[in-house]
Amino acid sequence: MELTNLQTHSTTPIVIAAQQPELIVNPVTGDRMTILQSSHESSGKYAKIRFDLPPGAKGSPLHYHTNMSETFTVLKGCLEMEVGCKGNKRTLQAGESIHVPALTHHSFCNTSNDWVAFTSENQPAGQFEQFIRGMFGLAIDGKVNHEGMPTNLLYFALLLKKADTILVGPPLIVQKLLVNTLVWIAHQLGAEQPLLKYWNNSH
Repeated sequence: MELTNLQTHSTTPIVIAAQQPELIVNPVTGDRMTILQSSHESSGKYAKIRFDLPPGAKGSPLHYHTNMSETFTVLKGCLEMEVGCKGNKRTLQAGESIHVPALTHHSFCNTSNDWVAFTSENQPAGQFEQFIRGMFGLAIDGKVNHEGMPTNLLYFALLLKKADTILVGPPLIVQKLLVNTLVWIAHQLGAEQPLLKYWNNSH
């Protein structure tokens, strides 16, 4: 088995076993993701995912992560991003990368008429992979609206809790109160059980 070294902020490299890429297609949005390095292999320390967005894909709204940093590297096409604050736009071309530290506002989308492909390296990955697998899984099972958002608020809250993601705009205290309340209700009702299949098969 091939092994790769990932140098982190610490002086000790993380040794990760290379894996076979896993392609998952979102039938609602048309987005495709390929798990290149599952966070499972590094106990949540690192993940690398390739995303292919179709023309006009909305991508992700302006948000930030409280603990996770991301490095975006464009493989083909042009990826439009906002980084730092709303309106601070930049377009990444194939071969260009940008590192987004934790707590930094950012968004991405594809405003072009062509597909764009990029990788996202997450560190520490935490449970972010479970979040994205859950979003795609619900879309495959027909449990999302036309924009790809879960129609069950309890499912959505459970996944958001795993995402380490805060939306920019809505008051933070309101977001936390709403999500935490819905997560508590979800746990009382055992609502997480149907979601387990989306990440139990991850490798």
